[in-house]
This record gives sequence, C-alpha cells and structure tokens, in this order.
Amino acid sequence: MTQSATPILRIGTRGSPLALVQARMVRTLLARAHGVGEDAIELVIIRTTGDAIQDRPLSEVGGKGLFTKEIEEALLGSRIDLAVHSAKDMPTFSQPGLILTACLEREDPRDVFISRKASSFADLPPGATLGTASLRRQAIAKGKRPDLKVVPLRGNVDTRLRKLDDGEVDATMLALAGLKRLGLTQHATHIMPVEDFLPAVAQGAIGLEARADDSRTRELLAAINHDETFIAVACERAFLAELDGSCKTPIGGHATLDGDTLRFRGLLAHPDGAPSIANETYGARADAVRIGIEAARAVKRDGDPRLFG
Repeated sequence: MTQSATPILRIGTRGSPLALVQARMVRTLLARAHGVGEDAIELVIIRTTGDAIQDRPLSEVGGKGLFTKEIEEALLGSRIDLAVHSAKDMPTFSQPGLILTACLEREDPRDVFISRKASSFADLPPGATLGTASLRRQAIAKGKRPDLKVVPLRGNVDTRLRKLDDGEVDATMLALAGLKRLGLTQHATHIMPVEDFLPAVAQGAIGLEARADDSRTRELLAAINHDETFIAVACERAFLAELDGSCKTPIGGHATLDGDTLRFRGLLAHPDGAPSIANETYGARADAVRIGIEAARAVKRDGDPRLFG
C-alpha cells in the first residue's frame, strides 16, 4: 500500500490476519467519516510478546496484556496515534496516560465449538481432548464435562484450525466474531448459546485506545464510536476490574441493552470447573459502570473462597 506522505493518523496493530482485518475496518470507517482517502491513514504493524510466545499459555507468562504491551508503548511514545485491539485482549487496567476512547459496533459475542469428531460439545466422546488457551472456556467446559482432557492450544485462528485437522485435539472453541471477520464461519460446528457458555468480557468488540491528552485523535475516533457497544463494554470491564481479573482468572461477562435498560450477566469460575458463581443484574444504561461493579461485589460476597485464591 502506498501511504500518504503525511498521514493524518497512524494506527498501531498486531500483524495477525484477524488484527489486520480489524485495523483495516477502523481505517475504512475513519476515512469515510472524515472524507479522506484510506492512504491518508497509516497502518503500523507491531509485533507483540504475545505473538512471539506460542509454546506456553499466556496465564503462565504474564497474561493477556502481552498482546498489547508493545503497542501501548508505541502509543505512549507518540509513534502511533491510536491502537486497535480486540477489546477482550485488553488488560484490566489501562496504562497511565491511555484510555479506551471508542468501540466499533460489536460482532456476535458467542463462542463456537469446532470438531471433526462430534456435532456438538455435548456429543464429544468421554475423555475427549479439548484444546483451548482460555481459562474461561476451560472452566466452563470442565464444569459441564469433567471427563474432558483440556490442553493448551495457542496460535492464530488458522493455526488452531490446522492443529485440529492434524488431530492434535478432538475439539476446540473460538470466538464467532473472529471467524466472521475472517470469512471462516464454515468451520463452526456448533454455536454455543450465551446462556450456557458466557463469553469473555468485551468479546466481539473492537476497542480503540488513544492517549488521554490527545483531544484531536479522540475527537476523530468519536465519529465512529458505537455508543451501545461502548456502554456494554464499560459495564463488562468494570466487572472485570472490580474482581481484579486477569488471564489467570476465569471470568465471563456480557452486557446487553434494550432501550435504556442494561442487562448484565457475570461469571467467576475455577479452572477445574468447580465451584463457580454467576450473577445477573439489570439497571439503567447510564449506570453501566456501577452495574458492573455491583455485580462483581455480589460475586465476591457469594462466591466460594477458592475462587479468589
């Protein structure tokens, strides 16, 4: 791509196929919103520690912030103007000086079950191997099927699908949003209902991060912000923050809006599948952050102490 000599914005992104699709979506929307050519907005590909480490679960080497660390450093150093993240990969707390300033409209937040050996999660044979890098998926899966053997499965979407085809695991689970954006929904064996398999916090949302003091960039991003998604993600991330959640903690959270009413469901589980505690809360959309915080406090109050160990 030929870049403009003086780009009006520089977008920082990981270099994975999904990350690039998402960054290009943001570039297209910004160009349309502000009446400029896409070549006036530069994509800056940044390799992250999370991309480099493929042989160990992220929970063992520093958590999901490894997918954002180098990008946020570039943002703080003014080498880029905004960062595009899968919002579920963002750390619980932003680095000082940075802020989640906008979200694109959320894609379907559900998980999908993928297998060449079973038509659904329930139909997996006893003792089957489920590959996943997500402790949340592991916890929910083990809670429903204690017989399953859960093993780490890292890599981008194509890599995980190849490992499944090679027989390294009997099944895996991925985010439907990623498959849709990559045009790979034909690989989905079964879509998991939210009621049975609560998504990760902010799953399906694309988050746009900027410097808190960069009013110019934040104003440009406001033009493409999807308000309902931003409010839902704020509620979910407030739940996560109050629990001080991380990649080492199996946490699920999903907020939806119906007019001015927000519904939030949250889950805190143990990696071995038991025990777990869920909470469902309703309230006004204006109180999204408070709803997330109160749901987390209810989980803390009612949950088994082993969940916080």
